[in-house]
Amino acid sequence: MSIEPIIGRYVGVDIAGTPQRIYFEEAGQGRPVLCLHTAGADTRQWRHLMNDAAITAENRLIAFDMPWHGKSLPPEGFETEEYLLTTETYVATVLAVAKALGLDRPVLAGCSMGGRIALQLAALHPAAFSGFIAIEASDFQPAWYDIDWFHRPDAHGGEMGAALVSANISPYAPEAERWNTLWMFMSSGPGVFRGDLSFYTGDDSLIGRLGQIDTARTPVHIIVGAYDLTCTPEDARRTAGAIPGATLAVMDQLGHFPMSEHPAGFRPFFVEALAKMPESSASAA
Repeated sequence: MSIEPIIGRYVGVDIAGTPQRIYFEEAGQGRPVLCLHTAGADTRQWRHLMNDAAITAENRLIAFDMPWHGKSLPPEGFETEEYLLTTETYVATVLAVAKALGLDRPVLAGCSMGGRIALQLAALHPAAFSGFIAIEASDFQPAWYDIDWFHRPDAHGGEMGAALVSANISPYAPEAERWNTLWMFMSSGPGVFRGDLSFYTGDDSLIGRLGQIDTARTPVHIIVGAYDLTCTPEDARRTAGAIPGATLAVMDQLGHFPMSEHPAGFRPFFVEALAKMPESSASAA
Protein backbone atom coordinates (compact mmCIF):
# COMPACT_ATOMS: atom_id res chain seq x y z
CA MET A 1 0.00 0.00 0.00
CA SER A 2 1.27 3.46 -0.85
CA ILE A 3 0.70 6.69 1.04
CA GLU A 4 -1.18 9.24 -1.05
CA PRO A 5 0.37 12.69 -1.55
CA ILE A 6 -2.73 14.52 -0.33
CA ILE A 7 -2.13 16.50 2.87
CA GLY A 8 -5.03 17.61 5.08
CA ARG A 9 -4.94 20.46 7.59
CA TYR A 10 -7.16 23.05 9.24
CA VAL A 11 -7.22 26.83 8.96
CA GLY A 12 -9.13 29.30 11.08
CA VAL A 13 -11.05 32.08 9.34
CA ASP A 14 -13.58 34.72 10.31
CA ILE A 15 -16.69 34.86 8.18
CA ALA A 16 -19.06 37.75 8.84
CA GLY A 17 -17.89 37.89 12.45
CA THR A 18 -18.21 34.15 13.01
CA PRO A 19 -15.05 32.08 13.65
CA GLN A 20 -14.87 28.99 11.44
CA ARG A 21 -12.40 26.09 11.51
CA ILE A 22 -12.03 24.99 7.91
CA TYR A 23 -10.60 21.66 6.80
CA PHE A 24 -8.63 21.70 3.57
CA GLU A 25 -6.55 19.28 1.54
CA GLU A 26 -3.82 20.00 -0.97
CA ALA A 27 -1.47 18.23 -3.32
CA GLY A 28 1.05 19.39 -5.88
CA GLN A 29 3.07 22.49 -6.61
CA GLY A 30 3.01 25.46 -8.92
CA ARG A 31 -0.08 27.36 -10.00
CA PRO A 32 -2.71 27.34 -7.21
CA VAL A 33 -6.12 25.91 -8.14
CA LEU A 34 -8.80 26.29 -5.47
CA CYS A 35 -11.44 23.56 -5.83
CA LEU A 36 -15.04 23.73 -4.56
CA HIS A 37 -17.27 20.72 -3.89
CA THR A 38 -20.93 20.31 -4.76
CA ALA A 39 -23.95 20.77 -2.50
CA GLY A 40 -24.16 18.26 0.32
CA ALA A 41 -20.69 16.82 -0.31
CA ASP A 42 -17.05 17.58 0.55
CA THR A 43 -13.45 17.60 -0.69
CA ARG A 44 -13.42 13.83 -1.27
CA GLN A 45 -14.95 14.59 -4.67
CA TRP A 46 -11.57 15.96 -5.80
CA ARG A 47 -9.37 13.12 -4.52
CA HIS A 48 -8.70 11.52 -7.90
CA LEU A 49 -7.38 14.71 -9.49
CA MET A 50 -5.35 15.48 -6.37
CA ASN A 51 -3.71 12.05 -6.73
CA ASP A 52 -2.89 12.66 -10.40
CA ALA A 53 0.88 13.23 -10.51
CA ALA A 54 0.82 14.65 -14.03
CA ILE A 55 -1.66 17.34 -13.02
CA THR A 56 -0.10 18.15 -9.64
CA ALA A 57 3.40 18.41 -11.13
CA GLU A 58 2.51 21.95 -12.23
CA ASN A 59 -0.66 22.70 -10.28
CA ARG A 60 -1.17 23.00 -6.54
CA LEU A 61 -4.70 21.70 -6.05
CA ILE A 62 -6.41 22.89 -2.86
CA ALA A 63 -9.90 21.74 -1.86
CA PHE A 64 -11.75 22.67 1.32
CA ASP A 65 -14.88 21.58 3.13
CA MET A 66 -17.40 24.37 3.52
CA PRO A 67 -18.57 24.92 7.11
CA TRP A 68 -21.12 22.23 8.08
CA HIS A 69 -19.58 19.87 5.48
CA GLY A 70 -17.15 16.97 5.78
CA LYS A 71 -14.51 17.70 8.43
CA SER A 72 -15.43 21.39 8.81
CA LEU A 73 -17.65 21.57 11.88
CA PRO A 74 -20.60 23.95 12.08
CA PRO A 75 -19.96 27.16 14.04
CA GLU A 76 -20.43 27.25 17.80
CA GLY A 77 -24.10 27.47 18.65
CA PHE A 78 -25.22 25.74 15.45
CA GLU A 79 -27.85 23.81 17.39
CA THR A 80 -29.88 27.00 17.76
CA GLU A 81 -29.90 27.98 14.08
CA GLU A 82 -31.12 26.73 10.73
CA TYR A 83 -28.44 26.17 8.11
CA LEU A 84 -29.35 28.06 4.93
CA LEU A 85 -26.45 28.95 2.64
CA THR A 86 -26.55 32.38 0.98
CA THR A 87 -24.56 33.90 -1.86
CA GLU A 88 -23.08 36.47 0.50
CA THR A 89 -21.85 33.87 2.99
CA TYR A 90 -20.55 31.59 0.24
CA VAL A 91 -18.60 34.40 -1.44
CA ALA A 92 -17.17 35.53 1.90
CA THR A 93 -16.11 31.97 2.75
CA VAL A 94 -14.23 31.37 -0.50
CA LEU A 95 -12.47 34.73 -0.26
CA ALA A 96 -11.59 34.17 3.41
CA VAL A 97 -10.08 30.75 2.75
CA ALA A 98 -8.06 31.98 -0.23
CA LYS A 99 -6.71 34.85 1.86
CA ALA A 100 -5.95 32.69 4.90
CA LEU A 101 -3.98 30.25 2.73
CA GLY A 102 -2.06 33.09 1.10
CA LEU A 103 -3.16 32.17 -2.41
CA ASP A 104 -2.08 34.72 -5.01
CA ARG A 105 -4.92 34.95 -7.54
CA PRO A 106 -5.60 31.22 -7.82
CA VAL A 107 -7.65 29.59 -10.52
CA LEU A 108 -11.08 28.85 -9.04
CA ALA A 109 -12.65 25.52 -10.03
CA GLY A 110 -16.09 24.70 -8.67
CA CYS A 111 -18.76 22.12 -9.45
CA SER A 112 -22.55 22.53 -9.22
CA MET A 113 -23.15 25.09 -6.47
CA GLY A 114 -19.38 25.57 -6.54
CA GLY A 115 -19.60 26.36 -10.24
CA ARG A 116 -22.44 28.78 -9.60
CA ILE A 117 -20.44 30.66 -6.96
CA ALA A 118 -17.39 30.65 -9.23
CA LEU A 119 -19.41 32.65 -11.75
CA GLN A 120 -20.63 34.97 -8.98
CA LEU A 121 -17.01 35.59 -7.98
CA ALA A 122 -16.08 36.16 -11.63
CA ALA A 123 -18.64 38.98 -11.64
CA LEU A 124 -18.11 40.39 -8.15
CA HIS A 125 -14.44 39.75 -7.28
CA PRO A 126 -12.48 39.05 -10.48
CA ALA A 127 -9.29 40.62 -9.12
CA ALA A 128 -9.00 37.87 -6.50
CA PHE A 129 -8.60 35.11 -9.10
CA SER A 130 -6.74 34.50 -12.35
CA GLY A 131 -9.44 32.42 -14.02
CA PHE A 132 -12.60 30.40 -13.47
CA ILE A 133 -13.50 26.80 -14.28
CA ALA A 134 -17.25 26.45 -13.74
CA ILE A 135 -18.30 22.79 -13.82
CA GLU A 136 -21.99 21.84 -14.11
CA ALA A 137 -22.70 25.57 -13.69
CA SER A 138 -25.55 27.71 -14.97
CA ASP A 139 -27.22 31.01 -14.23
CA PHE A 140 -30.15 29.55 -12.26
CA GLN A 141 -32.30 26.44 -11.93
CA PRO A 142 -35.44 26.58 -9.80
CA ALA A 143 -36.14 23.40 -7.86
CA TRP A 144 -38.18 20.71 -9.59
CA TYR A 145 -38.38 18.87 -6.24
CA ASP A 146 -39.30 19.65 -2.65
CA ILE A 147 -36.06 20.41 -0.79
CA ASP A 148 -37.77 19.94 2.59
CA TRP A 149 -37.65 16.19 1.98
CA PHE A 150 -33.94 16.35 2.85
CA HIS A 151 -34.56 17.35 6.46
CA ARG A 152 -37.59 15.61 7.93
CA PRO A 153 -38.03 13.47 11.07
CA ASP A 154 -39.66 10.69 9.07
CA ALA A 155 -37.04 10.41 6.30
CA HIS A 156 -33.28 9.89 6.17
CA GLY A 157 -32.08 13.09 4.55
CA GLY A 158 -28.79 11.61 3.38
CA GLU A 159 -30.43 8.66 1.66
CA MET A 160 -33.08 10.93 0.15
CA GLY A 161 -30.32 13.17 -1.18
CA ALA A 162 -28.44 10.22 -2.62
CA ALA A 163 -31.62 9.02 -4.32
CA LEU A 164 -32.08 12.42 -5.95
CA VAL A 165 -28.52 12.82 -7.17
CA SER A 166 -28.31 9.23 -8.43
CA ALA A 167 -30.37 10.33 -11.42
CA ASN A 168 -27.65 12.87 -12.26
CA ILE A 169 -24.84 10.33 -12.50
CA SER A 170 -23.94 9.05 -15.95
CA PRO A 171 -24.63 5.40 -16.82
CA TYR A 172 -21.01 5.32 -18.04
CA ALA A 173 -19.70 5.98 -14.51
CA PRO A 174 -17.79 3.06 -12.96
CA GLU A 175 -19.99 1.31 -10.42
CA ALA A 176 -17.51 1.77 -7.56
CA GLU A 177 -17.23 5.51 -8.13
CA ARG A 178 -21.00 5.87 -8.51
CA TRP A 179 -21.46 4.42 -5.04
CA ASN A 180 -18.53 6.34 -3.56
CA THR A 181 -20.18 9.51 -4.84
CA LEU A 182 -23.55 8.54 -3.41
CA TRP A 183 -21.98 7.71 -0.05
CA MET A 184 -20.84 11.32 0.34
CA PHE A 185 -24.47 12.39 0.20
CA MET A 186 -25.63 9.57 2.46
CA SER A 187 -23.16 10.73 5.12
CA SER A 188 -24.05 14.43 4.89
CA GLY A 189 -25.00 16.19 8.14
CA PRO A 190 -28.69 16.71 8.99
CA GLY A 191 -30.17 19.55 6.97
CA VAL A 192 -26.93 20.39 5.15
CA PHE A 193 -28.02 19.31 1.67
CA ARG A 194 -31.31 21.16 2.14
CA GLY A 195 -29.43 24.28 3.25
CA ASP A 196 -27.18 24.16 0.19
CA LEU A 197 -30.12 23.63 -2.14
CA SER A 198 -31.80 26.66 -0.62
CA PHE A 199 -28.97 28.68 -2.17
CA TYR A 200 -28.81 26.68 -5.40
CA THR A 201 -32.55 26.74 -6.15
CA GLY A 202 -33.54 30.05 -4.56
CA ASP A 203 -30.95 32.68 -5.49
CA ASP A 204 -31.26 33.97 -9.05
CA SER A 205 -29.03 37.02 -8.56
CA LEU A 206 -26.36 35.69 -10.93
CA ILE A 207 -28.58 36.15 -13.98
CA GLY A 208 -28.26 39.94 -13.93
CA ARG A 209 -24.52 39.79 -13.24
CA LEU A 210 -23.34 37.59 -16.10
CA GLY A 211 -22.78 40.56 -18.37
CA GLN A 212 -20.38 42.07 -15.82
CA ILE A 213 -17.89 39.24 -16.27
CA ASP A 214 -14.80 40.35 -18.19
CA THR A 215 -13.25 37.25 -19.73
CA ALA A 216 -10.47 39.34 -21.29
CA ARG A 217 -9.25 39.89 -17.74
CA THR A 218 -10.09 36.51 -16.21
CA PRO A 219 -11.04 33.63 -18.54
CA VAL A 220 -14.19 31.63 -17.85
CA HIS A 221 -14.54 28.05 -19.04
CA ILE A 222 -17.77 26.13 -18.43
CA ILE A 223 -17.91 22.33 -18.48
CA VAL A 224 -21.15 20.34 -18.45
CA GLY A 225 -22.11 16.67 -18.60
CA ALA A 226 -24.65 15.42 -21.12
CA TYR A 227 -26.27 13.27 -18.41
CA ASP A 228 -26.83 16.17 -16.03
CA LEU A 229 -30.53 16.73 -15.36
CA THR A 230 -29.91 19.51 -12.82
CA CYS A 231 -27.74 21.63 -15.09
CA THR A 232 -28.33 20.50 -18.65
CA PRO A 233 -26.09 21.29 -21.61
CA GLU A 234 -28.80 23.71 -22.74
CA ASP A 235 -28.60 25.50 -19.38
CA ALA A 236 -24.83 25.73 -19.65
CA ARG A 237 -24.96 26.97 -23.24
CA ARG A 238 -27.46 29.67 -22.26
CA THR A 239 -25.17 30.77 -19.45
CA ALA A 240 -22.00 30.73 -21.55
CA GLY A 241 -23.82 32.71 -24.24
CA ALA A 242 -24.56 35.46 -21.72
CA ILE A 243 -20.86 35.83 -20.83
CA PRO A 244 -18.94 37.44 -23.72
CA GLY A 245 -15.82 35.41 -24.40
CA ALA A 246 -16.70 32.41 -22.20
CA THR A 247 -15.87 28.97 -23.57
CA LEU A 248 -17.86 25.76 -23.16
CA ALA A 249 -17.20 22.02 -23.29
CA VAL A 250 -19.91 19.33 -23.23
CA MET A 251 -18.90 15.91 -21.87
CA ASP A 252 -20.89 13.28 -23.77
CA GLN A 253 -20.53 10.48 -21.21
CA LEU A 254 -20.57 12.29 -17.87
CA GLY A 255 -23.09 13.60 -15.38
CA HIS A 256 -23.34 16.18 -12.60
CA PHE A 257 -20.38 14.99 -10.48
CA PRO A 258 -17.72 14.28 -13.13
CA MET A 259 -14.57 14.53 -11.01
CA SER A 260 -16.05 12.02 -8.57
CA GLU A 261 -18.37 9.76 -10.58
CA HIS A 262 -16.04 9.19 -13.56
CA PRO A 263 -12.58 10.65 -12.86
CA ALA A 264 -10.92 9.06 -15.89
CA GLY A 265 -13.59 10.44 -18.19
CA PHE A 266 -13.40 13.89 -16.63
CA ARG A 267 -9.61 14.17 -16.62
CA PRO A 268 -9.09 15.30 -20.25
CA PHE A 269 -11.75 17.99 -19.88
CA PHE A 270 -10.13 19.30 -16.70
CA VAL A 271 -6.70 19.29 -18.33
CA GLU A 272 -8.16 21.22 -21.26
CA ALA A 273 -9.73 23.71 -18.84
CA LEU A 274 -6.42 24.23 -17.01
CA ALA A 275 -4.75 24.92 -20.35
CA LYS A 276 -7.18 27.80 -20.91
CA MET A 277 -6.19 29.43 -17.62
CA PRO A 278 -3.14 31.71 -17.10
CA GLU A 279 -0.02 29.71 -16.32
CA SER A 280 0.55 31.69 -13.13
CA SER A 281 -1.04 34.54 -11.19
CA ALA A 282 1.75 36.81 -12.36
CA SER A 283 0.88 36.25 -16.02
CA ALA A 284 -2.71 37.35 -15.32
CA ALA A 285 -1.81 40.54 -13.48
